[in-house]
Amino acid sequence: MELLAVISLLLLGFHSLRVRDQRQRIALLGRHLGQYQIEKLMEALTDGYLRAMGETQDERRAQLWSSLAIMEADLGREVTRFAEDFSRVWSDQTQVSTLVYPIPYGTKLFPRRAFDLRHALTIHARGISQLVLNRQELSQRDKAYTLTAEILLMQHSCHWFCRSKAVASARMLLRHKTHYAQLLASVSPATHEAYGALLAGRAERAGL
Repeated sequence: MELLAVISLLLLGFHSLRVRDQRQRIALLGRHLGQYQIEKLMEALTDGYLRAMGETQDERRAQLWSSLAIMEADLGREVTRFAEDFSRVWSDQTQVSTLVYPIPYGTKLFPRRAFDLRHALTIHARGISQLVLNRQELSQRDKAYTLTAEILLMQHSCHWFCRSKAVASARMLLRHKTHYAQLLASVSPATHEAYGALLAGRAERAGL
């Protein structure tokens, strides 16, 4: 019985530490993200893309794409400002654990098994901004598809920071019917390479 009581206390302590760590992360990200219209723009864009692609009248479809282009530009500016703002947060607060089974404050215990959310946001902002400029002259549909993947991958990174990779991936699958691997395969090649290098601990190869 004594052993069972000790195990119960340890599990309770582990849970309490995990909840406190998550609350601190959510509060930190929320303070910075709350200053921008990023989430509202992301939702409006993803919904707008579906409407534009399903529109059968040429004139109405052109109007929708024109409105979406304005929102894309707004999102690019907002995400860039957000990434620049978050880059000023102390690095000790911005680490994201890559452990298979994340533990409370694991980034402090295993600093080599973590990546910096500030760097991830820089990659996301760069990828989104470059797509908005569309220097590769992608079609509207291809641009919308890739930009949606860039947006969702940034969302995944934020959820990963607040909770865990498993929770972030489960949310992505539940809300958007999209697997994490699908996101990685659907973003621009530049984002795919930079993000992969960051997760592998090679920030210099990620252009950071």
